[in-house]
Amino acid sequence: MTGVWVLLGVLVLGGVAGALLQARNGRIRAAKPAKSTAPTLPGRVSEALAPEGVTLVQISTTFCAPCRHTRAILSALAEKTDGLTHVDLDVTETPEVAQALSVLRTPTTLALTADGREVFRVGGVPRGQDLLDALEPHLIPDSGKRPKV
Repeated sequence: MTGVWVLLGVLVLGGVAGALLQARNGRIRAAKPAKSTAPTLPGRVSEALAPEGVTLVQISTTFCAPCRHTRAILSALAEKTDGLTHVDLDVTETPEVAQALSVLRTPTTLALTADGREVFRVGGVPRGQDLLDALEPHLIPDSGKRPKV
């Protein structure tokens, strides 16, 4: 009988842990305040930043299935939105980039301004409309063109 209770307890704990992880997936988290005025980004990241607007830097790995879905969402959003650029960095061969950016899972998307300041980050597959709403105050003003996702 004790084995049944242990099994039931493990199943409940597993269900709770799974629900918590699912709730965190795709959630937009504001950037932590910078300790210094000039951010220190790895060379690959700073080279990839657009000269103006916001760059969505997607941190991926080679065999990550959610990364492909994230890539499709972000590239479509960048194509339709003025002042938005999408860059996908595969960190399979260069894990030091992920370490320098404090990325613990893939996909992780960082929204970075032209000067390298992190606006927010998303762990997991982002929700397009939530992402667009969070980006709106940081994008270059244009003719009112705002895509619906």
